[in-house]
Amino acid sequence: MIVQTTQKSKEQLREELLKPDVITGSEMLLRSLLLEDVDCVFGYPGGAVLYIYDAMHGNPDFNHLLTRHEQGAIHAADGYARSTGKVGVCIATSGPGATNLVTGIATAYMDSVPLVVITGNVATSVIGTDAFQEADITGITMPITKHSYLVRDVKDLPRIIKEAFHIASTGRRGPVLIDIPKDVSNDTAPFFYPEKVDIRGYNPTVQPNKLQVDKMLEAIAESERPVIIAGGGVVYADAAEQLLEFVNKTQIPVATTLLGLGGFPSAHELWLGMPGMHGTYTANNALQNCDLLIGIGARFDDRVTMKVDGFAPKAKKIVHIDVDPAEIGKIVETAIPVVGDVKAALQLANLKAKPSRSEKWIEWVKETKRNFPLRYKDSDTELKPQYVIEMIHETTKGEAIVTTDVGQHQMWAAQYYKFNHPRSWITSGGLGTMGFGFPSAIGAQKAHPDRLVVSINGDGGMQMCSQELAVCAIHQIPVKIVVINNQVLGMVRQWQEIIYDNRYSHIDLAGSPDFVKLAEAYGVKGLRATNKDEARRAWQEALDTPGPVLVEFVVRKHENVFPMVTQGSTIDQMLMGDSE
Repeated sequence: MIVQTTQKSKEQLREELLKPDVITGSEMLLRSLLLEDVDCVFGYPGGAVLYIYDAMHGNPDFNHLLTRHEQGAIHAADGYARSTGKVGVCIATSGPGATNLVTGIATAYMDSVPLVVITGNVATSVIGTDAFQEADITGITMPITKHSYLVRDVKDLPRIIKEAFHIASTGRRGPVLIDIPKDVSNDTAPFFYPEKVDIRGYNPTVQPNKLQVDKMLEAIAESERPVIIAGGGVVYADAAEQLLEFVNKTQIPVATTLLGLGGFPSAHELWLGMPGMHGTYTANNALQNCDLLIGIGARFDDRVTMKVDGFAPKAKKIVHIDVDPAEIGKIVETAIPVVGDVKAALQLANLKAKPSRSEKWIEWVKETKRNFPLRYKDSDTELKPQYVIEMIHETTKGEAIVTTDVGQHQMWAAQYYKFNHPRSWITSGGLGTMGFGFPSAIGAQKAHPDRLVVSINGDGGMQMCSQELAVCAIHQIPVKIVVINNQVLGMVRQWQEIIYDNRYSHIDLAGSPDFVKLAEAYGVKGLRATNKDEARRAWQEALDTPGPVLVEFVVRKHENVFPMVTQGSTIDQMLMGDSE
C-alpha cells in the first residue's frame, strides 16, 4: 500500500512537472532535472546563477547540497555517479566558479564518469566583452567533455538537458557541460520536455558483432594460457555478473585494473589481483606469459602496460572488447576487436562459451599466488599503512564503499582491501586527482545513506578539500574519514628515493595541521592512532559512532608501495621491496 502511494505521488509529481506552463529558464532547468530523476544536485551559488538558485527557494521537491568549494561539488557529484551508475549533477556560477570545476571535469572524463555540469555565464549581450566573471568555459573544457552546450535561447533548454543526460549516460560515458547565460535563465517560454532524443551523428554501437564474438570464442578454444584484463568498463556497464559467468564457463584467470576492482570478486580462485606498476606478482607474470589476452572494458593504460613494446610478448592474439572504438588498437595491436557494450558482448559470449584448455595454466596461477602473495614487513613499534588497510577490510568485511585520494595510500587500499562487489571502489584513476577522495565519499554517502562509506586519504590530499568537513558536520553525513599521515608527499618521496637517488625535493608536509583539531573545529569527531592497539580502538570507536568521524593514523614516513615497476621497464621487472 505504501509503495502504491509513493508511486502515485511520483506520477502526480511528473504530471505537474510536465504541464506546458510559461516559466523561466531557471524553472525549466529544475523541472527538467526532476524529470531526469535527479535526487541531489551539488553546487555553489554566484551572481550568474542567482535566478536558478532563486527558483530553488521554497521548492520542496528539489534537493541541493551546498559544498564549500566548487571542486568539492563536482567530486561529490562524481562519487554519486560512480557509486550508483546514475548521472551526477553539479552547478557553479560563471568565471572562477566554472573554472574551479575544470579539474573535476577532467577527472570524470578520464575515467568515463557520467556527469551533467551546469554553469552560469554572463548575459548573452556581453558575451565576448570580458565582462565581470566571464570565462569561455565551453572553450576551456572542450578537450575534457564528451559534449558541451552554450544555451542562447530559453526554448532550447529542455531539449538540451534531455540530450545532455542521454549523451552522458550512453556509449562511453562522460561529462557533458551546459553553460546558461544569466538572461537565458530568466527568460520565459512555454515548457515542453521531449520524450525522445534524436541527435544526428550520435549513435554509439551497443550491440557487438556476433562474428567477432565467435572469433573470440574460437581463440579461447585454441588457447592454453588465456588471461582477462577487466577494467572500469565492466563496472560501468553493470556487467560484473556476466563476467563472473563468462569466467566460470571459460576458466580464464582475471586481472582487474585499478578502476576494475570490484568488477570481479577478489575471493574467486581465478582472480590474479591488479596488474601494472603496483600490480601483483601473479597478475604481471600471467600477462607476460599468456598466449591469449582479452581486454574487457579496459583501455590498456600506461600504468598497466608499462613498457608497451614489452607488454604481453607471448600473446598470439589480443582481444579487445570496448564500447569506444577509438580505444581499440590505440595502445596495443588488437587481433580481434569487439566494439560494443561490455554487458551485451558478454551476454552474447556466454551463450556459447566453453572451457579453455587452461588446466595446467590454472595450476601455475594458483601456485604462483601461494608463493608470491602481497607482503610487507610488519612492525611492533611503528604503525604500518598496510596494516591499517587490512584492519579496515577485516572490520568492514569488504562490504564498505571505499573512496580514496591519490598516492601511496591509494595503492595500498587497492592492494590490501579486497573488493567483492562493483561500485564499492571509488578512486581517481586516469587523472590521479588529489583532493578527490573525501568529497567523492560525500556524494557516495548521499546516494547510499544506509551503507558504510569509508574515505581513505593521505595527509596531502586531505588538505585540498578539507573544508568539506563542514558539509559532513552540518548534515551529519556519516562518512568515516581516514587520514594516513606519513608527514610527506609519499608517492613523490618514493619516486625520489628509488628513481632520483634519494634527492628529496619539496615533499615535507610536517607543517600540516593537527587533523584531529581540524576535524573538531568543523564539528566532526576526531581520533588519532600511532600504534596497532590505538589503531584498533580508534577505528572501532569510529565505526560505533553515529555521524562523521575522522581518524588520523600516524604511520611510518619511509614506507614504500611494493611491488613497483619503474618507467621504461616491462611489468615483470618488479621491485619487490622487503620480500625481494
